[in-house]
Amino acid sequence: MQSLIVTGASGGLGAVVLSHLSGSYRCIALSRSRADLTDPASVRKAIRAIADEEGPPYGLLHLAGGFVAGSLLETSDETWAQMIGLNLTAAFTVIRETLAVMDRAEAGRIVVIGSQAAIAKAKGSVAYTVSKSGLSVLVEVLAKELAGTKITANAILPTALDTPVMRDSMPRERLVPLERVAETIAFLLSESASNINGAQVPLSAR
Repeated sequence: MQSLIVTGASGGLGAVVLSHLSGSYRCIALSRSRADLTDPASVRKAIRAIADEEGPPYGLLHLAGGFVAGSLLETSDETWAQMIGLNLTAAFTVIRETLAVMDRAEAGRIVVIGSQAAIAKAKGSVAYTVSKSGLSVLVEVLAKELAGTKITANAILPTALDTPVMRDSMPRERLVPLERVAETIAFLLSESASNINGAQVPLSAR
């Protein structure tokens, strides 16, 4: 069974995704107890240990991220650093270290969860929007670097997800079902999606 390194596995989305994929992949959670995603040395050590134990992974499923609202004038230095670190720098580090232990001669998949904020670029959450926009660009550039290999990199850009936290904070909004995200991830991981590279797949509630 092919192995996947998964970040954000303990979150609401992570639980649904892991349940959906459990029959097809061996999902290895890069949990907080295993690695601090904001510490490159910690990530490198954890991923190399996984590769030593399990062999080269088939790919990476990067679900981890965070959200803080606030206009530019409302955003502190700490919030800016937090969003860039968690949503962009952590993704860069995890992708780089996972790709380093993948078999470049074999098929592989890198799938990340971005946000439609990268498309809409609405006001009110500047640090989050910029960090997620950067994540989208990172995936697009990576896809070009992977051209000619059997490894693909794609991003899923949902609107607000149907988690308990979001239901409480946005009770009147239509939210993206988590199972729909899991199904999209499963497709992008599959052989059927082998020719899809660099895509930014939008997911909305309707």
